[in-house]
Amino acid sequence: MSFFSASTANAETYTPGQKFDKDFETYAQSFLGDHCVDCHGDSDPEGNLSLHDLGPIDEVNAATWRSVWAQVTLREMPPKDMTQPEVIERLQFTDGIVSEMTRVMQDKGGFFDHLDPNKGNFLDHDLLFGPLPDGIKLAPTSSPARIWRLTPQEHITRLNELINHEPAFDPSKPGLRSHGDVVPTNHGGELKLYFGVDRIIKWQGGTVAYATAVKSVPAVLSSARDHGLENYPNFYSVNSAEATQILGVANDIIRYMAEGPLSIAEPYQITDDPNSIADKMKGDLRGLPTSLVYGTKIERPLTPVYDLMKDDGVTDERLRAAVDFLFESLTFRPPTNKESNQYLTIVKRSIEKLGKQDGAVLGLSAIFLDRDALFRPELASTGKADRNGRVMLRDWELGLAVNHALRYIKPDDELRGAILDGRMRTRSDVEREVERMLADDSIRKPRVLRFFREFFDYDLGGYICKDNKALAETGVSTRGTAHYSSMFDATASTDRLIEMILQDDKDVLKQLLTTDKVVATETDKVYFGRKRTEKEIADSVAAAKKAAADAAKLEAAELEAWKLANPGKKPPKPAKEAAKARRDNINHEVEEADLSGPNIYARVGRRSFGAGSMKPERILATAPEGQRLGLLTHPSWLVSHSDAMDNHAIRRGRWVRERLLGGGIPDVPITVDAMLPDEPKNTLRQRMRVTTETYCWTCHEKMDPLGLPFEMFNHAGLYRETELNKPVDSTGEIIDSGDPGLDGKVDNAIEMIQRLADSERVEQVFVRHAFRFWMGRNETINDAPVLQAAHRAYKDDGGSMKAMLVSLLTSDAFLYRTRSETTLAAAN
Repeated sequence: MSFFSASTANAETYTPGQKFDKDFETYAQSFLGDHCVDCHGDSDPEGNLSLHDLGPIDEVNAATWRSVWAQVTLREMPPKDMTQPEVIERLQFTDGIVSEMTRVMQDKGGFFDHLDPNKGNFLDHDLLFGPLPDGIKLAPTSSPARIWRLTPQEHITRLNELINHEPAFDPSKPGLRSHGDVVPTNHGGELKLYFGVDRIIKWQGGTVAYATAVKSVPAVLSSARDHGLENYPNFYSVNSAEATQILGVANDIIRYMAEGPLSIAEPYQITDDPNSIADKMKGDLRGLPTSLVYGTKIERPLTPVYDLMKDDGVTDERLRAAVDFLFESLTFRPPTNKESNQYLTIVKRSIEKLGKQDGAVLGLSAIFLDRDALFRPELASTGKADRNGRVMLRDWELGLAVNHALRYIKPDDELRGAILDGRMRTRSDVEREVERMLADDSIRKPRVLRFFREFFDYDLGGYICKDNKALAETGVSTRGTAHYSSMFDATASTDRLIEMILQDDKDVLKQLLTTDKVVATETDKVYFGRKRTEKEIADSVAAAKKAAADAAKLEAAELEAWKLANPGKKPPKPAKEAAKARRDNINHEVEEADLSGPNIYARVGRRSFGAGSMKPERILATAPEGQRLGLLTHPSWLVSHSDAMDNHAIRRGRWVRERLLGGGIPDVPITVDAMLPDEPKNTLRQRMRVTTETYCWTCHEKMDPLGLPFEMFNHAGLYRETELNKPVDSTGEIIDSGDPGLDGKVDNAIEMIQRLADSERVEQVFVRHAFRFWMGRNETINDAPVLQAAHRAYKDDGGSMKAMLVSLLTSDAFLYRTRSETTLAAAN
């Protein structure tokens, strides 16, 4: 079709999200003719994009329509100096594109841009928190009926519950890992659970040998995303390779539940006296299971699976007890009679064919692949729909939704009892349980911490593979894996700092952005330190040489005196070697931070790698004044937003634009080579000159001025005042934030953070991200009352995360589902 000028739609009442009932081709022709083809016409179109003969949406021009959707939704087009479409007209056009793209691309890869959390900000912030224009009518909100695939963290924590006892919460040591906390990564950043480490009393060989010999299970369910919000129901499935892995994991876990370490060790390895088997612990056993000695005291949970396997013979009673126990452990709800009977039949048939031991293991393994062991349904298949077609979740679906919002382990006795007693069917029921769990510190709530990990993205530093030469120039250690271990330590430290701020529950976001507190290890004295200038480094080296020479002279004189006093005796270690050892321990590159304070703990994994284990001991210190302010200036965040060779001002600026200002950035066009020039003698700011070219600057002006203030730190997170022996330029600017009070130039990251931390808009954007995380979807205009209520609760209660959570988890968006033909089919 060809687009010519046409009259725009008359003002009318519009309910966002309603089915697009116009002829889209005609409506699109009118919209593009009125607002787009003057610049993107047939001759000399802007950006070489002609919309003159675009035609209806099909798989050929889908990329162009996707770009049109993004630009019009973000209000980048029409340009601000052109006549703008009415709000309703713009909404109808973009909703129409979504509807058509979804229909046309259904069998061709689908269209999901509008569902991606990274594009949640494409929805105009003022429509959510400001007065609505005349003509917009909101519909009561709800979320679609859906099933959620378990996250890797949630899945491995469920499995861990089957084989390991975790310590109860100790209020005197609130930072130590407790029952209900997520299984943390090890010092290498791997998410694994380990078999029997609490019973190991001796091992032969080094750290690597110990690590190799211990039975472990990696996270089986994969995550395709490496930053941002991850837990959206439509992101992940379970493929056949994962299902095969899960069966293998199930086999190992069930055997360990039944036999303990004997499932992976020889009988002689179970003893309280390692000396008694010294004759068997000879030779090179490194990496072999036989390099370990296990104590005889039972530490793992003893369950009906253990009862089933410990004695000869099989009874229906013991079989059913094992089936029902495993089913509830893996799905978090008791099986129905039908489900219990089905799995009982599977296990009995398997035993008949393979014998008790192998048959029971294989038959019980099937439960690990049950739909509800891998997915959490919110299908709302029971209950009566209201006049808007919404059905409120109830009973197990509602109870597990509430449980999932905060926890990774199954419901506690109170929540389970409420579900079974029919007391999880109303908004007040949800409010009662949420407030109870939030008020009880012994009920661990790792989902809350997970939100902050995904919001701030501070846990990626250990995975950024650094060029060794570039890393050495930052001033930190490049010995072995020292830097990467420090980054995983830093993640655990940041976790702990966030937990402490959440415990106070006052001005949570502002405190996170502006705290001067640091949870630190000994290594952090370097990472929170200041990178010295070249002159300071030279002065430090010279001072060390002089001190060493003076010490050598003194020691030489003392040595001569010693020899005179001790004739014929062997003298002590030569002074020259001692002086060299002292010089080697000096880091001339860095002025270490003075970090001191009370001892605290960080939540880390159990010992699983011998000397390589992460240690929980930390101190609560104060960051160097004038150099740090809040999480965005901590090495964990700075390194997570860097690359192999340098800082990443663009990525940092995009983070600020999206996570704090609520702005949206279109995808990089496929025609753009998004690479900075390789110029080792130029600063990052100088190399980024290419982004100021007209074609690039439209997007980069929203990111670069927000990311460059962080140039006051190097890419290992150390504070610096010079770069390439020149003063660092850390100036920047907040542009087009949506809040005129925020806009303006800044001298550095600290000034920018202070300004952002005082902004109500930043608070509102924070609420938007919390909504996405806990609802598992992007907000719509119909969610405006929910978002406003959550922000009001947060603000009225002094910046309380708990108050905001209660508001979100008792909202219609959380409680109600709208069923479709697809979800009804899944329910059946």
